[in-house]
Amino acid sequence: MDLFSPEFWTVLLSIVIIDLVLAGDNAIVIGLAARNLPKHQQKKAVIWGTVGAVVIRAMATIFVVWLLKIPGLLLVGGLLLIWIAYKLLVEEKGHDDIEAGGSLWEAVRTIIIADALMGLDNVLAVAGAAHGHFLLVILGLLISVPIMVWGSTLILKWIERFPIIITIGAGILAWTASKMIVDEPFLKGYFANPVIKYGFELLLVAAVIAIGTQKKRKAAKKPHLKVANE
Repeated sequence: MDLFSPEFWTVLLSIVIIDLVLAGDNAIVIGLAARNLPKHQQKKAVIWGTVGAVVIRAMATIFVVWLLKIPGLLLVGGLLLIWIAYKLLVEEKGHDDIEAGGSLWEAVRTIIIADALMGLDNVLAVAGAAHGHFLLVILGLLISVPIMVWGSTLILKWIERFPIIITIGAGILAWTASKMIVDEPFLKGYFANPVIKYGFELLLVAAVIAIGTQKKRKAAKKPHLKVANE
């Protein structure tokens, strides 16, 4: 993939959006972990915690990029990513179990561990979108992490105000999943016809968005039904 090709920049944009949509709320973890520290230490905790989280996430993503080259794992990764896209649409994420660190290094450790655990879906999604291109992985992280950390409040406000951002993110994840599946070596013969290939990709994206949105609407109506019955 050429650095100056439209495909490179399209994939890079997809990775940045995936990073922001899936990891935007991880920035809240950083704030929670550092909230008990003195003001002058909070900034250090955020900086060092973020550095540690970025290093671990970059290593994990590069490892998964290599892992996805094993026959059959592109299909498995694609199926997992479909589930992640669906969950992004229907689930609310909470951070009540994040403990605040009492010292600088306790806060840094909490940030790194929490980000590593919460970032597994992010790692898989970025690895799938990168198509084995390590430069895209690193560039995506370098662009999205500073935005995620310093603009977390703004990102969350945008998501609350414009829920379509979540839908777009889920659509990109589903599209990434579909490309992983059609690129699986032992399935490529079934998708040799461009009509079948692109038709499958569009159908998968549409299905994930439709099913996830419908499920979320049903879940939103349940509390109202319960109150009405009472």
